[in-house]
Amino acid sequence: MRDSFAIAMAMLVATALIGGVAGTATGAQPTISTDGPAAGAQPAVGAAATGAGPAQTDGACGFPYNATDATGETITLEERPDRITTINPSAAQTLWELGAQDRVVGVSQFAFYLDGAEERANVSASFGASVERVVDTEPDLVLAPNSSAADVEPLREQGLTVYHFPAATSIDDIAEKTETIGRLVGACGAASETNAEMYDAVEAAEERTSGVERPTALYPLGGGYVAANNTFIDAIMNAGGTDNAAAEYEAYPQLSDEVILETDPELIIVTDPEAAILDQEPYASTTAGAEDSYVVLNVNYLNQPAPRSVIESTTTLSNAVVELQSDGSESTDGAEDGSSDGDGSDGGDSSGDGSGDGDTPDGDGSTTGDSDGSDGGDGESAGDTGAESPGFGVVAAALALLATGLLARRE
Repeated sequence: MRDSFAIAMAMLVATALIGGVAGTATGAQPTISTDGPAAGAQPAVGAAATGAGPAQTDGACGFPYNATDATGETITLEERPDRITTINPSAAQTLWELGAQDRVVGVSQFAFYLDGAEERANVSASFGASVERVVDTEPDLVLAPNSSAADVEPLREQGLTVYHFPAATSIDDIAEKTETIGRLVGACGAASETNAEMYDAVEAAEERTSGVERPTALYPLGGGYVAANNTFIDAIMNAGGTDNAAAEYEAYPQLSDEVILETDPELIIVTDPEAAILDQEPYASTTAGAEDSYVVLNVNYLNQPAPRSVIESTTTLSNAVVELQSDGSESTDGAEDGSSDGDGSDGGDSSGDGSGDGDTPDGDGSTTGDSDGSDGGDGESAGDTGAESPGFGVVAAALALLATGLLARRE
């Protein structure tokens, strides 16, 4: 271990970044309609600043229920689903937060960090979800985060009810996704409470860092890929008291060594407690590398667009920023500075198997793009390949990552 600045949370060996790139390609946002009372309000922009989450009551959770997903497909749930299968970890994490884990019958292998998840059927294939395994769980409802776009139609062809989510690129998006899952499974009140807790944590993180200088930070995903603007990881970085050094780029671009040096981050975010990437070029030659300045975040929480991810990551990062300002390079332990030790939620603690979940990053072991878990959080740079333009986008980045095997298990 380095004896420099580090905030170590309970770490798992692998990442969770596979998020639903293809979901955003459709350009469709989910709409909600019910045969009963209207669904609750969507989270307002800036809600994090006030700590207020979207309002929703149990009265809006009646069935039958119709909902249109990111593919434009309208699904109908005649009654509350009692058998739920998730094919990416962020949705599983959310169900655990809502207290609906007892109704989950199938999960991807990258959700096994959740307490008791290993007792559910593993529906993962070598890439994506196994249609046969999902069918065998006999689900009333299949939740497919955006990284799982390719799995949606094959599952529907088997007569399954599948709800596909759009990519989450902000904390408000995560709140909306949580509210949607709550509505789909009949847990509206729990969704509202979870969102309120998440927004409270974001507000606390912003207040915690309001009086300190904001360092520029970078989250390398490996091979020169980084988390840039218009991603939920960027939103976490901003709420945690940092400015994204790659903010001028979009999604998950691959940057050349020269461009990474030009961004010159003051802080590197890693998921490896050894922070080995700081000894590698080009990161070793940045201000963060020279000053050995980094913060360790739990890979499952950082890389999955779900409420516990926001709570744990913003808390830990904001505490790290304050420590960095007050103690310089003095080492601290995340569990001692008020951040979570990694098991933050009921039924959501890390089991230590290193698996993550994935919406880019949130995933099933494949590489796509809404971030639910970057496998390569701190991998080596692929070298001078040149910076992608700001319009590179999540889909192209995900395809490139898939080809190189650098990023995995995102949503």
